[in-house]
Amino acid sequence: MGFWKRFLRDPIAVTGLILVLVFFVISIFAPIIAPYDPNTINVDCILSAPSMTHIFGTDELGRDVFSRMVYGAGISLKVGFVAVGISVAIGIALGSIAGYYGGLVDMAIMRLVDIMLCFPSFFLILTVIAFMEPSIFNIMAVIGLTSWMGITRLVRAEFLSLKERDFVLAARAMGASNLRIIFIHILPNAMAPVLVTAALGVASAVLTESALSFLGIGVQPPTPSWGNILTQGKNVLGLAWWLSLFPGVAILLTVLGYNLLGEGIRDATDPRLKK
Repeated sequence: MGFWKRFLRDPIAVTGLILVLVFFVISIFAPIIAPYDPNTINVDCILSAPSMTHIFGTDELGRDVFSRMVYGAGISLKVGFVAVGISVAIGIALGSIAGYYGGLVDMAIMRLVDIMLCFPSFFLILTVIAFMEPSIFNIMAVIGLTSWMGITRLVRAEFLSLKERDFVLAARAMGASNLRIIFIHILPNAMAPVLVTAALGVASAVLTESALSFLGIGVQPPTPSWGNILTQGKNVLGLAWWLSLFPGVAILLTVLGYNLLGEGIRDATDPRLKK
């Protein structure tokens, strides 16, 4: 039974996929879905409650919250995908080298991983951001550059297991180069746990971006993100509950979707579950 058949038989995995696709479609078609410009100020409807005109209400500047959340979905998911892309690229490169070559190279790379793991990731991100200008590009880079250690360990473990398999020994006996063996023969067989970790990593990156924006050192206004909408809601929680509720639910559903998707991919690729 193929991967997709196993995946689609799992209702939890399908639920995660649907949630991910919904937010992905919203982020792509934001200019069509959003009824208003997210940065248009309207002093006549400041902190208006949800209504037919503004279904998620307005903020302290009279901006439509639904429109800002629709555009914020694209910002949050962009941060998640780019940050994970950076961490996966670094993790695959270092993990492949460490697992394939072993010896001193492996020792040096794994000691670097151990050193990086000594620092709490979120506080390391806060420290780096404190010395840089807060922007979406810096946020993506910093999250990606501080979250590659787990993928490095996973890829290294897979390479240590696979490099002595018969198909690798046969390729080496036929004169295949090290690069060909790494990228053609071993790496494709080591990607299953990487895909699971990447899906979970997007959820973690979205959550980290939201937390940084909530603290005021992430995506800066007037660019909308779910985190800075939450920050606005914190200041007027007793008057405008919708500024905290709706972005909080969006973050919850996004993180839940990617976690369920990651679990579904793990179960569908686990050979012990194949029937």
